[in-house]
Amino acid sequence: MMTTQTAELESHTIRKIAWRLMPLFTVGYFLASLDRVNVGFAALQMNDDVGLSAAAFGLGAGLFFVAYCLFAVPCNMLMVKVGATRWLSTVMISWGILSTCMAMVQGPLSFYALRFLLGIAEAGFFPGVIYYFTLCFPKKYRGRMVAILMMALPISSVLGSPLSAALLNADGVMGLRGWHWLFIIEGLPALLLGVVAITLLPAQPAEAKWLTVAERDWLSQEIAREQQTTSSQAIEGSLLRLLFHPRVLLLTLIYMGGTAVTNGLALWQPQFIKAFNLTTMEIGLLNAIPFAIASLAMYLWGRHSDKQGERRLHTALPLILGALGLAGSMYVTHLWPTLFILCVAITAASMIKGPFWAMATELLPAGTAAVAIGQINALNNLGVFIGTWLIGAIRTSTGSFTYALAPLLLLTICACIGALCIGRGKQQPPASSLKASD
Repeated sequence: MMTTQTAELESHTIRKIAWRLMPLFTVGYFLASLDRVNVGFAALQMNDDVGLSAAAFGLGAGLFFVAYCLFAVPCNMLMVKVGATRWLSTVMISWGILSTCMAMVQGPLSFYALRFLLGIAEAGFFPGVIYYFTLCFPKKYRGRMVAILMMALPISSVLGSPLSAALLNADGVMGLRGWHWLFIIEGLPALLLGVVAITLLPAQPAEAKWLTVAERDWLSQEIAREQQTTSSQAIEGSLLRLLFHPRVLLLTLIYMGGTAVTNGLALWQPQFIKAFNLTTMEIGLLNAIPFAIASLAMYLWGRHSDKQGERRLHTALPLILGALGLAGSMYVTHLWPTLFILCVAITAASMIKGPFWAMATELLPAGTAAVAIGQINALNNLGVFIGTWLIGAIRTSTGSFTYALAPLLLLTICACIGALCIGRGKQQPPASSLKASD
């Protein structure tokens, strides 16, 4: 009887938390993803208007990830100190303002500056949400919750692609270019959501007033129990040792294999498709197809990983598929084969997100999880910057996109090897942790 009651209490508590928090986080990440990559569509008009070459666009688009790299760890440390409610709402308001200000780009320097500032603003959101998940969801639920959250990434392209194309077609309204309207209209919702988050987001899920006393007690005890089991074999050392611990670096490499592909293609894919001489709306509709497939596959794969209780192979297998897709991109020259290859690459890269973050949070202890998650995101975004910049540099030097995806292919292969190596021979990730001394 007690077992049945406990199971019912657990199910009801998780369902209530998910329905209360996941819509806010998912919409927030949707807007973050949209405001991060809508510059790819804006480039169809903006590059000629302000004088951006392919190399300059690649550098400016990639500077977002440099800023993200530099500020992800400090942002997560600040979130722990000031609390999730104030921090995440401030982050959303800040990036909403900066995304809107992208309409003021006048040339390469202003483009570089605004992309860098946008990277700083967004650096505190995603790693902060992942850390927040360790406080409100036991580890057996995190794979599917992360997958639900990260479905916002492909969905932002599914919905954002035709929206961005339509906004580009608003060219001349009130004397503004289409790309001006794109940044203004797609930037304002993040600002509004940040205001809403102040009233909806509890500082600690276990203290939420919309949970009953029994639900709060169960959640507090379950999270405390898991935190205790993941801190039994600490590796003592300085903060610097924690940040560059081999396990953190290996997790970063694995994650790069997914995010470099999804972010790189989200930024460059509209220009890939434009090479086939299509209209702006046709580009928008075709650009949405790979991300639509990826959004469904991401959730189903994350759910399957949770049911199997397995993370390593659920991360490695999509990376193998993604590498095959990227390799095939060098041998296709027609529209529909190219679109098929893009579907394979983006879907595979998206599928790793849920299993990866479930694995990472199981390997990281509560005391240092915020810092380590921030570092994974930081170094990962440095890799995304390099990949994005190299795509532009190769495109400029060769005059085509034939070999532009080669850097992403190499990174995906390395990430796959890393995923196969981490936790090898173990059904579950080891109960070990990292700890940084003051």
